[in-house]
Amino acid sequence: MSKVKIFADSTSDLLASWINQYNIGVIPLYVVFDEESFKDGVEITPAELYQRVEKTDRLPKTTAPSPKDFMDAFGPHIERGEDILYISLSSELSSTYQNALIAAAEYPENRVRIVDSLNLCSGIGLLVMKAARAAESGQSLDEIVSLVEAYRPLVETEFVIDTLEYLYKGGRCSGMQNFIGSLLQIRPVLKVVDGGIIPAYKIRGKKEKAVGQMLDNTLANTDMMDNDLIIVVHTYAEEEALRLAAILREQTGAREVAVAEAGCVISSHCGPHTIGIMYTKKLTH
Repeated sequence: MSKVKIFADSTSDLLASWINQYNIGVIPLYVVFDEESFKDGVEITPAELYQRVEKTDRLPKTTAPSPKDFMDAFGPHIERGEDILYISLSSELSSTYQNALIAAAEYPENRVRIVDSLNLCSGIGLLVMKAARAAESGQSLDEIVSLVEAYRPLVETEFVIDTLEYLYKGGRCSGMQNFIGSLLQIRPVLKVVDGGIIPAYKIRGKKEKAVGQMLDNTLANTDMMDNDLIIVVHTYAEEEALRLAAILREQTGAREVAVAEAGCVISSHCGPHTIGIMYTKKLTH
């Protein structure tokens, strides 16, 4: 049994079955409505979040776990003699990574390693699963960190959102001003590049057309795709996600194509009916 405990945060949108199978620790971010603060996925669900937004016509803020939150999570495992690897939400999008570093500094050197995913949502989840499987196979903390860092630039994250309102109001996208004037005619497809969210291209017409283009882009990369895991992630778009997953299973030969539902933090920035495809490219030595 490996002595390495893998941690992620709630923005990684891991399937409950993976969390249970690999005993992954999940540290929640916070969703804040005025004076009320809720732990993502623990004290509030996406359905409850959207109900509040509809009722108040106001978006929540999201905040990172505090250094104390990380220490409370890490401490018992350090006391049991385990080493820890935490893979964080992109440092370009949140102070989560910095707060984890502050917590890690309170423990003996190299007992707690913090890796910036430079990604979000299931893009983090892909790296977490690489780490979890490596830990299960008995690899050392250094080996697992090296593996995650090698795969990090190979993560491909692309998604279509149904409304720009959430991302724009949340201030999470660069270049969004280019889209605002033509919302009704253009569907943006977004990518994660160097830890930030950027508009990849614009599709005129219905959302289905943009989703189709995203799928085509993914299938065009089949030859260079790592075939361990592809994740289709969505917010209130399950039927569409299941359809994409079926096509990807048939046409990529991936060992697993999973459908994940994004949690409250991702939902609060992207809004309902967002859908994305996330995978890693092959690791070449």
